[in-house]
Amino acid sequence: LALLKLDLFFQHGRSYLVRTMSYRCCATCGRNFPKHSYSNNQWRKGVGASRCHACVESGSGGVYNYNGGGGGHQGSSNRAAQTARRNDATRATFTNHALTHPFAEGGFRWVAKGTYTEGARAGEACVCKWFKSGHVVEVSFFAEDIKAMDKAHELVREWNSRRMIDKIIKVNIPEVWTFNNLPFRQDFSCKKVLQEPFISNYQKFNSNTGWADNDTPWPRVMQALSHFSYHVSSGQFVLCDLQGGVYSNAVVLTDPVILSRSKMYGVTDLGPQGISSFFSNHVCNEFCSAGWSRPADQRCYFRPQAGTSMVRAGGGTNANQYAPTHQNRIQVGYSGLGVGYVDESDEDY
Repeated sequence: LALLKLDLFFQHGRSYLVRTMSYRCCATCGRNFPKHSYSNNQWRKGVGASRCHACVESGSGGVYNYNGGGGGHQGSSNRAAQTARRNDATRATFTNHALTHPFAEGGFRWVAKGTYTEGARAGEACVCKWFKSGHVVEVSFFAEDIKAMDKAHELVREWNSRRMIDKIIKVNIPEVWTFNNLPFRQDFSCKKVLQEPFISNYQKFNSNTGWADNDTPWPRVMQALSHFSYHVSSGQFVLCDLQGGVYSNAVVLTDPVILSRSKMYGVTDLGPQGISSFFSNHVCNEFCSAGWSRPADQRCYFRPQAGTSMVRAGGGTNANQYAPTHQNRIQVGYSGLGVGYVDESDEDY
């Protein structure tokens, strides 16, 4: 996992983050861009072969080309290119008070609000996120977080390219930044954080255990997006735990969860049982297509809850989990033994 280095110093009660960068010419457009303008995969290709985000995302063709469709989308490349919402900045500031008193928290991390001071987003608000002690192993979880975000970006790009609705769904793309040594703030010295643009009008649309807010149009769109992600990936993934900000022309998502058949996306990936639990509670709405596939197993394994559930060491979760009995193995329902777990996050910013 490539880390972007930050210099942090203290002046007049403010902490300043400065990202040092390497530059490279894009092999397609020939323009000179800093490293954050390339994906890790493109950067690894080396000088003369790396293509910047804009060139990669403006190319024709969908992300997926499964039997159900999604091949070429010549007229939709611009919509797909708008999916990613990046830092596009080289420097940001956070007050000492903001780091000491985070404005938001989720089940397992803190969030501080700051301001970009250099780059395309100069003057705009930003956030940095770090993990609460004892919840995860930071190095591996950062890698899994970025991996899940990359997959989420692919799936949402495909949704946008197919013009499922007349608005764009964007995805905040976080980067891993590292604080330098801070004699006056040892708790942040050499600390890694996830850095991304700030989201306003925040709300949660669904969770990774099947809970959903179906009362208004945007949450129903998000339920359809989750269903779409299963269909377009041939049943391999469900994009869920969707949350973010509602704007006049778009919704911006952050911190989504990918449920996978092989549990390859970290502690919030509840695997095949999570996929089944989503569909046990999902009722198709006006934004779903009648031809989209569903899994054969649509039993409920987890009690739906708004907070994000995590897999604990040893295989348990912080969700109320159902153990299907012989009687309900052929049914979709809530019957079975309830195993009591207690932790729940009400907000997962």
